[in-house]
Parts: sequence; structure tokens; C-alpha cells
Amino acid sequence: MTDPVERIRAAFRLNLEQQKKQAKDLLKAAKAGDASALTRFTAVMGDARDKPLGPGSLERDPISLKLADAQFVLARELQFSSWTELKSHIDSLDQARTAIEDKRHPPDAGSKTLHLRCGSDIRSTLVEAGFSGDFLEVSYPYCHGPVTSAPDHFEREARFIAGLAGKHMNVSYEDALTRRYEEERALAASAASYERIVLWMEHDCFDQLVLVRCLAQYASIETPPALELIGINHFPGRRADGVPIRFIGLGQLPTEAIRLLWDRRRSVSPEQLVLGKDAWEALVLDDPRPLAAMMRTGTPALPDLGRALHRFLQELPGIKDGLGVTERLILQILSEASVSLNRLFSLMTYERDPLFFATDLKLLEVVERMQNLTDPVLTRSAAGKQWEDVLSITDAGRAVLRGERDFLSLKPTPRWVGGVQIGPGHRDWRWDDAAQKPMSM
Repeated sequence: MTDPVERIRAAFRLNLEQQKKQAKDLLKAAKAGDASALTRFTAVMGDARDKPLGPGSLERDPISLKLADAQFVLARELQFSSWTELKSHIDSLDQARTAIEDKRHPPDAGSKTLHLRCGSDIRSTLVEAGFSGDFLEVSYPYCHGPVTSAPDHFEREARFIAGLAGKHMNVSYEDALTRRYEEERALAASAASYERIVLWMEHDCFDQLVLVRCLAQYASIETPPALELIGINHFPGRRADGVPIRFIGLGQLPTEAIRLLWDRRRSVSPEQLVLGKDAWEALVLDDPRPLAAMMRTGTPALPDLGRALHRFLQELPGIKDGLGVTERLILQILSEASVSLNRLFSLMTYERDPLFFATDLKLLEVVERMQNLTDPVLTRSAAGKQWEDVLSITDAGRAVLRGERDFLSLKPTPRWVGGVQIGPGHRDWRWDDAAQKPMSM
């Protein structure tokens, strides 16, 4: 069986001949009247031609379609403006692959370089892609656990990590605390130790909040001689069956894609440093309003940050049902049908969540919290293997989803949204998504 990681990476390793074949297949299907193929043409060409196609126009005259139309549809589905632009991207990937195979001069040679990432997912890929610099992982999940400026914040963070990963990955409180101290020491020392630091980040909440933590560090203490950012919110990929695959993170990408991204790095600007510092200072507060006000600006210096902050603040309890958005999405999926944990994770990751948020361990933690209530909103049927367990919504869950019961009235385990603690004895902050702001109830 193909390695699932390699299968995903293969989806981003676009091949021109394969794309040509898929365009021919799409054209053939459309001319034969295939409904899904015609829908793809209408979705793309209906808003791209000078004279937009009206609903049903392709069904009346599919024979007029040409191969160039099919190629254009494939390119637009991958967020390229044209087939020519798609071909250029594939050429660049091919050139990057050739450079790796020829073992050319390391791309990061010439300056003592540190590659900083919010996980270990590209550590080995960087080596395989020919990079020679050092690697630092700064991966505390600021989007999931407590984020405060309290004197004991390391201890709080370690307790959260041990609770999240302890029973699944055998991580003790002592191990977690040691890791947090070491991570922060390495971050603090990095500016003075390297000539160039490159931040590898994507657009989701996890990465963006680690990014503002790093920018705040460099803005407040010491900025390295060269501080650069590889920020990415999309990378084109398509499965073997022709369906575009959702870009989730850098760990999905093959070596040549990582090599290609190196040339797209940009120096971190003073405006970005200031925004990172301001966002971090707002994140640690026990009042979410300053962070929400920042979100509403669109954060132009760091465009991906605004969207990430929106998704993050949606984890506050909703004003109508008391659910964070992850909890609400889970109940919405289960209201349609019972699913396995594995299927739930797939749906959340690739289809339902507007911005990838819940890792596998985080999803398990949320599901367990929704089970362990005075009146559970879901049930979990053991299937022998944990990820095959089947989840079903309960009557209480349907009532909460309809807004007839408040989720917090069922006494869920306390949790954090940045510096805001959700639970008894704390201010009752709720998120009003229509108004795009938090409310104190």
C-alpha cells in the first residue's frame, strides 16, 4: 500500500502530461453530457468569460467546448489565472527537482541560517531538498492552550500539553515543562546566534499564532541581522483522479516544492514586527476585544493573520448555543449521520472547517469534552481501534445545535481561548459572528 504521506505529496507534484490527459478527459465527459463535468465548466467559465455563461447554457451547447476551455478550467481550479501560468509552475517544480537531484550548492549557503518552524514536519524535507542550515521547532499550540503573561505561564502550558498528549503520546508534565523552557530559551538566543533566520509558516491559526509569538520576541528583545518569512496560504495540488486537494500545511509538500518556496521568501518588515508584537500582547489578555478589533482591520501587514484570528475567536462560546465553532461543526456533521472518528477528522480537515484548526489530538480532546457532560451531546461506540469508534449525536446535542439549550449549562471541562478562560468563575465571553465581536454576557 502506498505511504499516505507520499500519496499526499504526490498530489502536489504536478505533471504536465497528466494535466493534459485530465483536460482531455474532462472535455470528453462534458461533451458526453456528464453533469459533474458540465458543472465544473459552468463554475469556472461562468465568471471568467467576457460574456458569462448563464445557468444551463453548457447543457444546451457542450459541443462548442474546446480543449483550451478544459485546460482553462483545470488551471482555474488550481487557482492559476491561465493554463500558461499552470505550465510555468510545473516547469519551476521540475527545475527545483533537477537542482535537488544534481546536489547543487545548498540554497541557504552563504549565511549561518536557522530555519524556524512550528513543528517538525519539514525538518527532514529541508535536508532532502538540499538545505544545510540548522532547524528550530517552536510548537506550543497557542491556538489551543492557555496563553497568559502570568508568572506561572510555563507551568500552565506544561499541564495543558501533558493533559492533551499524555495518554496518547506518553508525555509527562515534567517532560512538557522542560520542553517549554528549552523552546523559549532557544528562541530567545536565536537572534544573536544566527546571521539569518527564516520563518516557515502557513495560514492557519496554529502557524499564525506561533508567528506572532516569534515576531514579538524579535521586536521586543533583539532582531537578527536578516529575518525572513516564507508565508504560504495555498499550493496547487490535484489527486490522481483529477480532484483538487486542499492545502493544509507545508508538511504535505514534496521536496521540490519546499525548494521552490525558498525563492519566495521575503524580509520581515518593521510593520510586520510591530503587528506581531501587538497581536501577541492582545492574545495574552483575558479580554478578547482588543484581539477582535485587530482582526477587523484585516491585518494588512500580515494578511493571513486576520483570517486566522477570526477562526481563533470563533472558538469562544457562541451567543446562541454556547458552542465553540469546532464543537458546532462536529455536531452539524453528526446531525447528518453517525461517523467514525477517522471520518470526522477527514471531514473537518478537508471539507467542513473553514480554516484547518483541530489536529488529531485536539479533535480527540474536544470529542471527549463533549462526551463528559452532565447530559452528553454525543455518544461514542467502541470499535476496537480508537479511530474506528463511531460517534452519534444525542437528543441533547440536537437541542444545543438548535439553540434550545446552552452548551455551557451542561458543565463542560474548562478551556482556554488565548488568555480567556472559559468556565465557572470566569467572565462569560461569547462570540457574535454576525457582529464580528465578543460580547460579555
